[in-house]
This record gives sequence, structure tokens and C-alpha cells, in this order.
Amino acid sequence: MKRGVLVLILFFAGIATCLTPTIAAAYNFGDYRSSTLVTKGWEALAANDIEAVLAYTNKCIELYAGQAKKMQESLNEYPAGDDQKIFGFWALNDVATAYYIQGETYRKAGMNEEAKEAYQKVINEYKFGQCWDTQGWFWKPAESAQEKIAMIDSGSNLDFGDYSSTTLASKAWDALSKKDMNAVDAYVDKCIELYGKKAKEMQDSLTEYPWESKEKIFSYWALNDVGTCLYIKGESYKSAGKDKEAKDMFKKLVDEFFYAQCWDPSGWFWKPAEAAQQKIDEMGGV
Repeated sequence: MKRGVLVLILFFAGIATCLTPTIAAAYNFGDYRSSTLVTKGWEALAANDIEAVLAYTNKCIELYAGQAKKMQESLNEYPAGDDQKIFGFWALNDVATAYYIQGETYRKAGMNEEAKEAYQKVINEYKFGQCWDTQGWFWKPAESAQEKIAMIDSGSNLDFGDYSSTTLASKAWDALSKKDMNAVDAYVDKCIELYGKKAKEMQDSLTEYPWESKEKIFSYWALNDVGTCLYIKGESYKSAGKDKEAKDMFKKLVDEFFYAQCWDPSGWFWKPAEAAQQKIDEMGGV
């Protein structure tokens, strides 16, 4: 029997958290810290290695679920404040993330019932866990898990990827090229929901377009991607003949995220707000 099939059988029997010594020996669990195991789980997910995902995430759950449940029971809302306070709930954060990774693994494999079970575990037992994004913010696995369940139930094939602003903007561009207005709306709205506040902070800190270097411009990532997404949504409305909605979206970009810049793969930055103003003028102004 192949090793991957064996792990899946163990999991569905409810004992996959106790991997056999032979299987466990095939993986390097590192220092066994929850953060290390979750990081390895993410890497395995990116490699579409379901067996490795289960090995790393189940080891995290096996070692830290007890502590995670105690942390969850001590809370009645999401921890807030400075980052170190949120990091203080490390076990809860990492176990919630581990189950979310499992859900993503099953969903991508077309195993929807197993995916929903893993997502529901996050929602029911580790609701206040939060996951650190390397771009500098926390997101909430339980909220994302609820979205994924709704997507499965509706038959939607939308995938927000890693939820980064760059990924969402890229997916919005792709949806625009396919004239999929619903997908454009979903990706753009998610980008604004997650990064709109940060984008406004960046916008308010500027009095001119950043220009010093490519790296300097990229450092305003939230502003750039939210501004770009608004432009994409305006273009989507315009293509659908919804001129009023298009002008409203372009105007929002000009008024609120004027200093956004968008990287062109040809090797240069262009300014979505200036392009948006041109579109408004072409449509007869606001």
C-alpha cells in the first residue's frame, strides 16, 4: 500500500494524529514548535503534497490542541492590541491554522466533505485563532473557513489563494480578461475588505507619488493593490455598459487612493488614478 493512501486511511479512521513511527520518520518536524509545523504545512500545501500536509498539521494538533483549547476558552472575542499580545495566543493561532490548511488541502483535492469538516473544526473549536501574514498583519482562519464552506455549498470555484493583496489583484485582472464580473467583484471586494484600511493609511502618509526606487514604490503594496483593484472593478463595470457604476468606482480611486501605482510586467509603473480620471473624462465626467 502506498504511504499516502495509508495516511488518508488513518485520518479517516480518526487516528491520524498518531502517525506510525515509519511514516513519522519520513518527515523532518524540525524543532516541533507549532509555528515550525504550521510553516511546513503551508509549504506542503503549496506543493500539493497532501500526505505531508497531514503529517505536519496533525503533529501540530497532537502536540498543541490541549493548550489551544484552553486559550480559546479564556476568550470571548478576538484578541486585539499590539502584535505581541496576539502572538501570545500562539497555540490557538497555530492549531486553528493547521485545521484551516487541512481544509484547503481537501478542498483542492475535491474532497469537499472532508474540507468542510476541517473548516468547521476551526469555526466550532478554535474560532478566535489568528494567523500572521508575512506582509505584516493577522487574518482570521475561522472567518475564511466560513467563506470556504459557503463557496463549496454554492458550487463556486473561486479561490482567494493566499489572500495576499497581490494575489487578489492578479486574480481580479484574470477575471476581467475573462469578462467574469462576479469574480471581479469577489476578488476586488476581498482585497478592499482586507487591505482598505492599510491602503488609506499609506495614502494619507503621502503628498506625492513615491518615486525614489522600485523597492520604495513596492513598499506601498496595500495602496498599490487596492487602487489597482478599484481600477479593475471600474473597467469591469465599463465593459458591462454600467457607466454610472464605472464612474463611481473610478472616482473612488481618484478621491481616496490617488497615489497608488501598478507594476506592469514590461518593467514600469503606471498610475491607476490618472488612468481612471481619463476614463471619467471619456464618459462625460462625473
